[in-house]
Amino acid sequence: MRVLVVGSGGREHALAWKLAGSPQVERLYVAPGNAGTAELARNVPIPVTDIPALVEFARTERIGLTVVGPEAPLAAGLVDAFAAAGLVAFGPTRLAAQLEASKAFAKRFMIEEGIPTAPAVVFSDYEAAHAYLRHVGVPIVVKASGLAAGKGVFVCATLDEAEAALRATMIERVFGSAGDEVVIESCLQGEEVSLLALCDGRTAVPLIPARDYKRVGDGDTGPNTGGMGGYAPSPHLPPHLIREIETRVLQPTLDGMRRRGTPYTGVLYAGLMLTDTGPRVLEFNCRFGDPETQSLLPLLDMDLAEVLLACIQGRLNRVTLRWKPEYAVCVVLAAGGYPGECARGVPIRIDSDIPAVIFHAGTRLSDGQPVTAGGRVLAVTATAPTLSAARDRAYAAVQHIHFDGVHYRTDIALGAASGAGASPTAFDLPIGVADVLTDGVAAGPGDAAGAYAASGVNLEAGQRAVEMMQAAVTGTYTGAVLRGHGAFGGLFGLREALNARDPVLVASTDGVGTKTLIAAAMQRYDTIGHDIVNHCVNDILVQGARPLFFLDYIAAASLEPAQVAEIVAGCAAACRAMGCVLLGGETAEMPGVYQPGAFDLAGTIVGWVERDAIADPLAVRPGDVCLGLPSSGLHTNGYSLARRVLGDLGWETVLPDFGGALGDALLTPHRAYLREVERLWQAGIRPAAMAHITGGGFADNVPRALPPGVGVRLDRSSWSVPPLFRLIQTRGRVAEDEMYRVFNMGIGLVLILSPEDAGRAREVLPEAIPIGTTVAWDGHGPRVEWVGDRQ
Repeated sequence: MRVLVVGSGGREHALAWKLAGSPQVERLYVAPGNAGTAELARNVPIPVTDIPALVEFARTERIGLTVVGPEAPLAAGLVDAFAAAGLVAFGPTRLAAQLEASKAFAKRFMIEEGIPTAPAVVFSDYEAAHAYLRHVGVPIVVKASGLAAGKGVFVCATLDEAEAALRATMIERVFGSAGDEVVIESCLQGEEVSLLALCDGRTAVPLIPARDYKRVGDGDTGPNTGGMGGYAPSPHLPPHLIREIETRVLQPTLDGMRRRGTPYTGVLYAGLMLTDTGPRVLEFNCRFGDPETQSLLPLLDMDLAEVLLACIQGRLNRVTLRWKPEYAVCVVLAAGGYPGECARGVPIRIDSDIPAVIFHAGTRLSDGQPVTAGGRVLAVTATAPTLSAARDRAYAAVQHIHFDGVHYRTDIALGAASGAGASPTAFDLPIGVADVLTDGVAAGPGDAAGAYAASGVNLEAGQRAVEMMQAAVTGTYTGAVLRGHGAFGGLFGLREALNARDPVLVASTDGVGTKTLIAAAMQRYDTIGHDIVNHCVNDILVQGARPLFFLDYIAAASLEPAQVAEIVAGCAAACRAMGCVLLGGETAEMPGVYQPGAFDLAGTIVGWVERDAIADPLAVRPGDVCLGLPSSGLHTNGYSLARRVLGDLGWETVLPDFGGALGDALLTPHRAYLREVERLWQAGIRPAAMAHITGGGFADNVPRALPPGVGVRLDRSSWSVPPLFRLIQTRGRVAEDEMYRVFNMGIGLVLILSPEDAGRAREVLPEAIPIGTTVAWDGHGPRVEWVGDRQ
């Protein structure tokens, strides 16, 4: 197979060096390459952004695999162009590469997908950004949104620094169009680490963790650079943190990109800060890191070409990465003046027999002699069984390289090496996820497990359930979650979550009820998690509130890990759809309290509303219009009656009017109405009051939205009652009035609006049905009056 590497830096030299050792690679090319790649491949003088020329070269030379190093050609659509020409290229498409090409896109994406990151605001107007800086204070981080060769990030300790960074980016345009938008985000404190993962669109396989040093000077002083060195593996990312990043960052990123129709294939680089409240994403890169690649590839103990092909062909889940049980330390040698203007064409002399690998970056050949051609000139990488030994070897090798103006950091891996004498195999030790609460008692090691087992409680099953649900729960987290899954109590930062004047918290608790019995009978648990979240969302929505976070409670006679995980996954999916965090919950195993096979599901939601936006029933007047929004079925009420009258049919029975099994119709999730009501709010329409039609039907729920002296007259003929309700009524011989007292009968939410607002609301929500009006009520007779024949 002929392989083309696109790029000219130290990363590309490292890629070419590793690919040259693959038995699958018969011929190797690098475009445009450098003095180092010329020693092991044929350099091709094509710029990385000349995509048509690269396509033509790959077609002419019958290139079987193209590996893209830098970000610019990925952002310009190289992978798309190669695919259109029938060629194979490793890397994300142009749209997927927005995760790096636009920090504004990446920040919005992380917030939407609940990926933990620093709170931030995106600006395209300089004056607005400047005013925000003065308001928010320092320390603060200012980032050019677009590609800026690793130099567009300013960590500012003073307001003067922040204003200068903003002015340079947006006014002086030092990064060109990359500064069209800026991201201003909170300055996180902690240890900075990098985790790269190979991705095939669905599966993410992390590489061993690496540490990068961005600032030019020792002690992390001076301006940011493209990277002055690093080491791997990093002791700051032990296995339990890697698992957390997989579940909270990597997999949610792949899932979110796939849902958007832009599946992510290639290398996903997560730059992270390990804060006191957990890992937070600083940035995404869409390619191998530089200089992380120069630390990682010398430790990879397998064929790189085979791994990259597995990503492209979607079979990464069948690949196990193998690593040498060693450490690697990389020291970057920079040209004089870097990261500013620096001299080029300076001769480089490298002594022979250096005990390290020298990766060329900013070099070229001049009359057969390597000379400087960029800011970061060389990367010196040494490996050894311990981190301190690898560090000693790398710095010893540095002494054998000479060019005028050379400078480098002397503290790469210094602090980590002093406490990392053990073999990196120590990082493979398993670490527990969290305690499991069973019957109100924390499960621990020792004889307790045996005692609990004798009483019918399976602690191992509880632990497996926690591990299986962890990804779903943490996948909903945002930067507002300070502590969640596995903690005794969840911590949620209101300042991080809200931009509010006078916020009021709104809370509600409810349960799914006997709908769980149908789920258990059908062994189908994928919908009831949606039920409990959506029910609770509607309960606070009628107060005018949006959700912040949710807590679930699952109790059973015996825990089945797969069942619990499926329920929690449903809760998490519903939370993500509602922009809500699944902060945590409780899983309880209580034999003797529940019948075998039975379980209970309940939850609590907390939301918020501005005080002056709270729905106020006192605003309702006689003559207002009642609009109904259709339900999706029984929702979560009336299942005791439904089970009694329909149980003898069999839940698998397929009925003509339903288009499927009876049980499936009964397990249709409770509908949430947040997005529909938000559309009204966005149009400037605020219902005077709302009623969620749950237990008690219309008679009990609509009056909750009415002031004294006001009732409603509802017209049964204004909507068609779904067949499921009529089947229950017919088979159970249930009176008409009783049906409307128990079930929602096809209307899940009632909006009460002035006649003028009702007309506009129907334009915004065409599905809204006028079902009645408010009337004066003297306190005698039913407050909910029915007219019209049923449909």
